[in-house]
Parts: sequence; structure tokens; C-alpha cells
Amino acid sequence: MAGVSLKCGECGTLLKSVEEAQEHAENTKHSNFVESTEPVLNLVCSSCGKPCRSKTESDLHTKRTGHTEFADKTAETVKPISLEAPKPKIDDEDMEDAGGGSTDPQEEMVVPDVNEKLLAELEEMGFPKPKATRALHYTGNTSSEAAANWVVEHENDPDIDEMPMVPASKKDEASKPSLTPEEIKIKAHELREKARKKKEEEEKRMEREREKERIRVGRELLEAKRIEEENERKRIIALRKAEKEEEKRAREKILQKLAEDKAERRRKLGLPPEDPTDAKPPAAVVEEKKSLLPVKPVTKVEQMRECLRGLKQSHKDDEAKVKKAFETLLTFARNVATNPNEEKFRKIRLTNATFQERVGKLQGGIEFLEHCGFEKIENGEFLYLPKEKVDMAVLNSAGSELTNAIKNPYFGIL
Repeated sequence: MAGVSLKCGECGTLLKSVEEAQEHAENTKHSNFVESTEPVLNLVCSSCGKPCRSKTESDLHTKRTGHTEFADKTAETVKPISLEAPKPKIDDEDMEDAGGGSTDPQEEMVVPDVNEKLLAELEEMGFPKPKATRALHYTGNTSSEAAANWVVEHENDPDIDEMPMVPASKKDEASKPSLTPEEIKIKAHELREKARKKKEEEEKRMEREREKERIRVGRELLEAKRIEEENERKRIIALRKAEKEEEKRAREKILQKLAEDKAERRRKLGLPPEDPTDAKPPAAVVEEKKSLLPVKPVTKVEQMRECLRGLKQSHKDDEAKVKKAFETLLTFARNVATNPNEEKFRKIRLTNATFQERVGKLQGGIEFLEHCGFEKIENGEFLYLPKEKVDMAVLNSAGSELTNAIKNPYFGIL
């Protein structure tokens, strides 16, 4: 099917003619247009007769006027698109000023005169006579080289193989060259200089834009780094505070246990309960000096210990599940440390039902493996530890923390 419109390859707008495409290109700087078999709509409002080129235009017209009925007359106006560039129209006054008078539609059309010598040279090169005549006519009979270049540039013109025709009154005038060779060279030099300057200006503008973008990205990275450091500092302070609270509760529990044991021994010995008033006065509390040194970042060992402590506290009512999780994590760490070259020990499928039951569903399990060096790959389907990132010191520390967590019955309960 022949093309009935031109479609902008950048925004999708349908255009009826080459003139509209040129105007669209000037307004939007778009340059990619293709022939389309999709016609430009012609929706005519039944109330006011306004034509709309698209459904969007008709919707806007409905919102503004309230008119809702449109007649689709696209089929009546659709016609094959002409890809020839529009020729400038000459008014009658311009014709009179030029001394040409009005054109006669019945005027005889003839083949323009061209340089016979140049025509013979082109025919010897293998160009057909109509094509050679057309090239010499449009290049002003300047040279066979210019005509050959014109043929190459207009090879895809639909009428390239047709003999050119001009009005008989213009035959002699058409054969004269519009520009001398010197003028052509000067004009070409001017065009090249203009294109070079335009390219240099465009490159400078793009460099300024790239520099602005680099500055903006640098500022955003600095701000993101500052926020990350601030959040890390707050997290570390909160973690230290939680550890101190845990130590305080542990001391209180131990003191309470000692007091109960002491009371039990006095009871077995038949001694009266200890009078609280006879207790020794508490020792003076020494105010802890605040350190002015900056808080050091939490080490990987402390992060691993925190993961294991959180896992046990989240499932403190199910000691068997916690122990099974610790043993599974210890197996992963031991296998990688013992066989670092075996990929099967360094790759874990997260969707595995056994893994999910023992570790994946428990809080802190996957995070512990990430502290050991594992990374999520393939859209989070696997945990993978690259061979070059295997750190024996980290894996040994992980094994020590897991062994302590398994053997210490008081680990993470306070």
C-alpha cells in the first residue's frame, strides 16, 4: 500500500505533506521522518464543522465546546503522499518584474540544451543519456565531475531516468550556468566554514553541558556519602547503647542470682534472713568519662555477632530451630573455607525449600552470609561468593562466632 502520510520517528506525529514535515522539523528539531500507510484523521465536528486531525484534538475540542459528535471523513481526503520538495511559487507581480510575463499552461515543453562535449564524456562513463542530460541541466553545464556527483546524490530520485523538460521560452536560459566554477568553489568554501563553526559551537555547548552534569553528579555523590556516614554513626551509637543496656541487665540478673543463692544457704544453715538495713552501703558511683575520640566503625565480627544475637532473640522460644540455623551457617562457612575452589560450595539457591526453612526465613540469616562475602546475583535468585573475594580471616571469624553461639547457652538471651 502506498504511503499516505509522513510519520515523525521521534514523537510519532502524522503529517499530511512534505511542507508540514519541514515545518514540524523547524519547530521541534526532529529530523527522522518515514513514510506511513496510516492516514491523518479528518474528524469533522457535526456542530461547528471544525476539522480535527487526531483523537486527542477531538477530545480537547469536546472539553472546550461540549460538542461530542464527529463525522469521520478520513477516507474522503486521504491520498498518496508526495515526497517531492515543494517548489517556490512565483507571483504574477514577480514574473512581471522579472520580465517573463505570465506563464502559458499550453506552452511547448522541450529538452534543454546541454554541453555536447560534457554529455559525450558522461555517456562514455556509462551514464544513460537522459540521466546525463538531467545532471548537466541541473549543474549548469559546469563540468562532467559536477554532473557525476549530482547523479550519485540524486540516484534515488523517482524521475532520475527521465529526460528533463523545460518550457521552450526558457530553453536558452536554462542551459546557461547559474554560477561560474570560481563562484562554486567560493560558495562551497563558505558552506564548509559555516558548518565547521557551527560544529565547534555545538561541541563547546555540549562540553559545557557535560561539565555542569559532572558538577551536579559530584555534589549529589558527596551529599549521599555524607548522609550515609551520618546514618552509620547513629546506628553505631544505638548499637553501643543497646550493648551497654544488655550488660547492665546481665549484671543485675547475676546479682539477683547471687542474692537468692545467699538467702538459700542461710536458710539451709538455719540462719535468719539477712536484714536489708545491715547491708553495706553501695559503693560510690564513679561517673564514666565520655571519650572525645570518634566512634570507630563496627567490625565484621561485631556485625556477624549482632546478626546471630538478633536471630536467637527473634526465635528464643524455639531453641531447636535456632541451633539448626547456626549449624547450617557453620556448614556453609566451613565448606567454603575448606574447599574455596569448589563453586558448588560458594553458590546457594535462595528459593531452595531446605535453605528457606533453616536459614532464609529467619531474621539475620541471609545478612550473616552477606557479611561473610556472599552477594545476591541473577535478580536475587542466588547467593554467590566469588573466588577472588574469599577471605579466610572472615570465614574463620564467622566459624568462631557460630561455634560460640552454639556452645554458649546464655548467648543472646539477655
